[in-house]
Amino acid sequence: MGTRHRMCTDGHTGGMVLLVTLSVLALFATVANSAAVMSVDLGSEWMKVGVVSPGVPMEIALNKESKRKTPSTIAFRNGDRVFGEDAQTLGVRFPSNSFGYLVDLLGKTIDNPMVDMYRKRFPYYDIVEDPVRHTVVFRVGEERYTIEELIAQLLQVAKGYAEDSTGQPITECVLIVPGFYGQAERTALVSAARLANLKVLQLINDYTAVALNYGIFRRKEINETAQYFLFYDMGAYKTSAAVVSYQLAKDKATRETHPVVQVLGVGFDRTLGGLEMQVRLRDYLGQEFNKLGKTKTDVFTNPRAMAKLFKEAGRLKNVLSANTEHYAQIEGLLDEQDFRLLVTREQFEGLCKDLYERVTAPLDKALAASGLALDVINQVVLFGGNTRVPKVQDILRAHIGQELAKNLNADEAACMGAVYRAADLATGFKVKKFITKDAVLFPIQVVFDREAENGTMRQVRRTLFGAMNSYPQKKVITFNKHTDDFEFTVQYAELESVLRDETRTLGSLDLARVILSEVAKKLKANVVENVESKGIKAHFMLDDSGIFSLANVELVLEKTVTKEEDEDESTFQKIGNTISKLFSGDSTDKPAEKVTEEGSEKEEDEPTDGKDGKQSEEQTPKDKDADASKDASSDGKEGTAGGESEKKPDDGTEAKNATVAPKIVTLKETIPSKVELTYVVPLEGELFEASAKLMAALDEVDNAKKRRETALNALESFVIDAQVKMDEEEYASCATEEEITSIRQRCVEISEWLYEDGSDADADTYEKKLEELRTVANEVYARHWEHEERPQALNALKQMINGSEGFLRNARNLTKDTNPEKDVFTAVEIETLEKAIRSTIEWRDTEVAEQEKLARNVPVRLTVKDITDRMGMLDREVKYLVNKLKLWRPKVKPTPPPKPEKTASGKEDEKEEPSGEEKPDEPVLEQSPEKDTTESEGSEADGATVEEIDPTATRKEHDDEEGGDHTEL
Repeated sequence: MGTRHRMCTDGHTGGMVLLVTLSVLALFATVANSAAVMSVDLGSEWMKVGVVSPGVPMEIALNKESKRKTPSTIAFRNGDRVFGEDAQTLGVRFPSNSFGYLVDLLGKTIDNPMVDMYRKRFPYYDIVEDPVRHTVVFRVGEERYTIEELIAQLLQVAKGYAEDSTGQPITECVLIVPGFYGQAERTALVSAARLANLKVLQLINDYTAVALNYGIFRRKEINETAQYFLFYDMGAYKTSAAVVSYQLAKDKATRETHPVVQVLGVGFDRTLGGLEMQVRLRDYLGQEFNKLGKTKTDVFTNPRAMAKLFKEAGRLKNVLSANTEHYAQIEGLLDEQDFRLLVTREQFEGLCKDLYERVTAPLDKALAASGLALDVINQVVLFGGNTRVPKVQDILRAHIGQELAKNLNADEAACMGAVYRAADLATGFKVKKFITKDAVLFPIQVVFDREAENGTMRQVRRTLFGAMNSYPQKKVITFNKHTDDFEFTVQYAELESVLRDETRTLGSLDLARVILSEVAKKLKANVVENVESKGIKAHFMLDDSGIFSLANVELVLEKTVTKEEDEDESTFQKIGNTISKLFSGDSTDKPAEKVTEEGSEKEEDEPTDGKDGKQSEEQTPKDKDADASKDASSDGKEGTAGGESEKKPDDGTEAKNATVAPKIVTLKETIPSKVELTYVVPLEGELFEASAKLMAALDEVDNAKKRRETALNALESFVIDAQVKMDEEEYASCATEEEITSIRQRCVEISEWLYEDGSDADADTYEKKLEELRTVANEVYARHWEHEERPQALNALKQMINGSEGFLRNARNLTKDTNPEKDVFTAVEIETLEKAIRSTIEWRDTEVAEQEKLARNVPVRLTVKDITDRMGMLDREVKYLVNKLKLWRPKVKPTPPPKPEKTASGKEDEKEEPSGEEKPDEPVLEQSPEKDTTESEGSEADGATVEEIDPTATRKEHDDEEGGDHTEL
């Protein structure tokens, strides 16, 4: 950025300089338009927020309590809304008003097994069904909140923490999700983010984010040989394991080598976690309390008592991770009865015996899915809060036969990996490339009906995205037999191998119904002479968030044209074909894999990473134009991934005698398609607008509450401050007795009003009261300020006068009378400055004397503004003369002609200079030695001649300023 470029006349060099300049400007424009981004690890129990902003490294945003993680809890009470620890505290007193552990309810209908389990764990919640979408709705009195609305409010809180940390607005984020999230959960979370006014750059799986974070700090250890790691996570709600590989790979497009982390196998247990352990301990404590018989009321029937037990069970669970025994203690658990019980770690582990038997299953599933044996795994790395439980670590250590790696921050690793990904995806950040390749957990297939030879309809299934396939990626399926309007279904496939008996947790197995129209019409209009249909191609996409979509559907045609017909093709037709190719799903930057209707899947083993895709199933028109001839037998057959076969003329055949074969041109016609989602109705349209209005109303209430609290605090602070100041001599001396009495009386009146009728006043009333009190007190405060600041202002004026007098003394020596060679100033200018200084001194002395005669509590005569105005006037007079001195140049005397040189004979040389009478008519060639030396040095240093700049004058001016009589200025 600081490199100095020399200006050259060479055209190529000038172009390079221009290119560098444009690049620098573009860089500055990018930085200027960039903004901070964040990542959110919205866990079942805790929420962590990672942030990165231009010029600031990645970090964890702190909440209002300056903590690095916040409980994922939200509570409502009497129109107020609180979050985090405040919500947990409120939840102990009013359990049905405080909501936590929400993320696993996203995208679930009311009859989902996970909803039933949630109801059993937290029986005090009033959960009802959304009448339109059949999803979960929490009812609090007359208010109802959908699960997306509650999650959106938590994301708003995360956004607030990020904005407070960076001091910049946040609009983009990367959200962390469990790998077993299906299409319904992922789309529901994106809808919640939209409600929070956040753009989701990507949904990243938790184990992928952790693996990315792990690899970032071990980049130097990654090489061309694959290294395998297993990441094991036990959180509050679930347990998962993922086998990943690290390896350097070359990008096919850029030919650059980057590290790649690829997910090879995943296993999970979505109900095994710390929450289940905490619930079991809660129930154990409740049973023990009932056995004591302190009250006839069953503790399980009292929501407040159950909330207290749940909180204590969570504390006890954490303590028993480090201690062998500890007391559970709750004051006033039920009917004002206290509860105290000693619990040992052995008892706790006995409650969770069957859970511990499931600890190794996700690890084994991940290894099985990856096809790797445990002995090739470099390390088993732990993350997630509940991997700190000693029993869990003992089980894992015994199962793998080696030590566990604990060199990750179990709480923040995922969040930091995700924020690195956010910086990579957002504009304005340049990060070292680290490619991530995630894996499909739930296969997706296309199901359609096709007429058999005997006229009956049979169902055909074709897998689009198989288990453990890398994504993002595109796929294409070709329908060859359909000549009329038809429809097909997209659904999950082969779930038994992944979920076994838990397939109902995903909800509907059908994802979408796609209805195609105008098929016969398009075929009739386009299949004419020399045009053959190659089938209807449907382009599907699984993006980097793992969300499935139908990109487009098109009818692909092949037209056989001769050379003459090709020449007659209009420019508009060629442009149309090019545009059709650009907007088709079969893009050249990431070609799609192909699945034909007959079922022969034409795929390559190498997965796509989102940039380097597989070969297309057909040639582009550009490729076909380059062919000299084509195999006639290939007409009417499906194109292969490498393109159509071609014939080459014999080597000895002359080009002019070669037979020109017909050329094949690919044409594409869009087929109208309608996609109907069949899992959970998305939150969009009128439903989304209704939720957005509810969110806006809640925000408005919160903003009004904050404004009222701010106004109340400001009024109370001003009243207390005014009363204290009226008792202090330095303020009391600046007020009259009447003013002191008035201020004190007004403060007493407002204090009494605040603690009586004014306790429920609105923000406008508080602000009006504050303004009235300030009107009474500010005059006294202003006098005090004047008296406090005046000495400093007078001192500054004194320094300016002293400096001006020093300049005046030096300036007297720069007039024509005193120094003819340096006649910078005129006598009038010197006299004007002298008068300005003298008048300023007289004004100061007079005003200071008059001000000292006045009491502190009367209106101020000599104000700070008066002093600064005088300083400004004197400063202008001095600056005028200083600028004139800078612009002054000494008069250059003409150089006398050199004396004629004499020869050895004593006579003058014949080649002498012209006489003095002829010299004025010729240009001056000689220069002073000082000027010659300076110009010579400048020429050698710069390497170029600078026009219209006199370096001698510049150096002379600099010398005058450095060594002249006025160096003190």
